[in-house]
Amino acid sequence: MKQHLDIETTPKHVAIIMDGNGRWACRRGLPRMAGHKQGAEALRQTVKNAAEFGIEYLTVFGFSSENWKRPQDEVKELMKLLRHYLRSETAELHKNNVRLCIIGDRNAFDADIIELIRNAEMLTANNDGITVVMALNYGGRHDIAQSARRIALRALEAGTVPSVEEVEKQFDAHLMSAGMPEPDLLIRTSGEHRISNFLLWQCSYSEFYFTDTLWPDFDETELRLALQSYAKRDRRYGGLNAEQNREG
Repeated sequence: MKQHLDIETTPKHVAIIMDGNGRWACRRGLPRMAGHKQGAEALRQTVKNAAEFGIEYLTVFGFSSENWKRPQDEVKELMKLLRHYLRSETAELHKNNVRLCIIGDRNAFDADIIELIRNAEMLTANNDGITVVMALNYGGRHDIAQSARRIALRALEAGTVPSVEEVEKQFDAHLMSAGMPEPDLLIRTSGEHRISNFLLWQCSYSEFYFTDTLWPDFDETELRLALQSYAKRDRRYGGLNAEQNREG
């Protein structure tokens, strides 16, 4: 376990929007795919570092539902990289006791990618180390809409309309992230200050951390800085802290 982190303030669940691969490559006069490949290496290292820091869940935005709009040549290369990652990293993840989960609409992917995803999830299903969640063909609005649709179908079958309070209680169980804790900390790299349709429901009380560092350059030091920033936050979930309560 890495030292110099207070275990009481280490977030249980960290989510990351891995942004800046293309800019990293362009600044070096390289094709965009070189940035994506370096980004995959940064992910591999971040999984290792997160596990050593004691983080229990790491959710990364690997491919959004909007990314299909990119040039077809780039999308094709991204699919090749996804295949390579699933083939080359699954055994290593399993060896390191990592559980891999995929959220998103996987039906849009080619059959071989769907099979690779299924095999990776099955192989690592019983591991009890860090859980790595990859959001692939994922969109937060779609996630919310499909959860609402499932609740509506259940209400139709039951012939009753649930109260707003009941819907809120049921909602998490119908999201793609069902069974996982909500993110404590959301990190976005590359200097952008938005969450881009990522975990919209789940991040309602997450702490945000933005860094100018491009994703391929995100390393142990950068993760440590984000965790140290999180440790200084006062999370009140809409309530008051002890001092404010005393003041009335």
